[in-house]
Amino acid sequence: MTTTDLRPDQGYTGGIARLYDLVHQGKGKDYAREAADLAALVTAKVPGARSLLDVACGTGLHLEHLSAVFDTAEGLELSPDMRDIAQRRNPATAVHPGDMRDFALDRTYSAVTCMFSSIGHMRDQDELDAALACFAAHLDPAGGVVVVEPWWFPQTFTPGFVGASIVEAEGKTISRVSHSRLEGDATHIDVHYLIAEPGRDITHLSESHLITLFERAAYERAFERAGLEVEFQEGGPSGRGLFVGVRT
Repeated sequence: MTTTDLRPDQGYTGGIARLYDLVHQGKGKDYAREAADLAALVTAKVPGARSLLDVACGTGLHLEHLSAVFDTAEGLELSPDMRDIAQRRNPATAVHPGDMRDFALDRTYSAVTCMFSSIGHMRDQDELDAALACFAAHLDPAGGVVVVEPWWFPQTFTPGFVGASIVEAEGKTISRVSHSRLEGDATHIDVHYLIAEPGRDITHLSESHLITLFERAAYERAFERAGLEVEFQEGGPSGRGLFVGVRT
């Protein structure tokens, strides 16, 4: 067995970003349905919405489906590996490099979205405020909507949670095990992968994430400071709900 400890922006054969795709799709994440639901929410809040920016778009799986709905659908991604896959998956779509806390593009959009709890990587209220201010600054002056999928709230997080799955895809068998623990006001998640394929040694990859457990009020405060009227909708794609902020 070979063992390699990697951060998400490093790689092995195929890259951990590609592994991310295989695991989440294998676990049943339905990007097409989620994108359709997201588009319906956007157009309900902004009738006639024609453009969308997906912040922290990852490998572009939501973007792939959103591009079929909106005249313009673009992405923003910090990780070079993720961004490379997103751009190859969506060759006709702009996928911008950028950090959600301080990006500045040369256009505005009917909607700005940030899904899959990526917002939880903000470390404190100041960074959360900065991200929402950037989102709001990229809305069309006439009005628009920001949709954010949060991480768990402190009251809904389960310390010690262990997740496990096995996926078979592209000739590989991938086992993923995660363990979440409380670290200060954040979730510390350790994730380990075993990848087996014929003719190769079994490979071990690991990554760690620190995701802030913001109170619901902290999100609402950030939206309001950005000049957005905010509501929280229960449910959402991952059961963690959605914050929807509208500029009137």
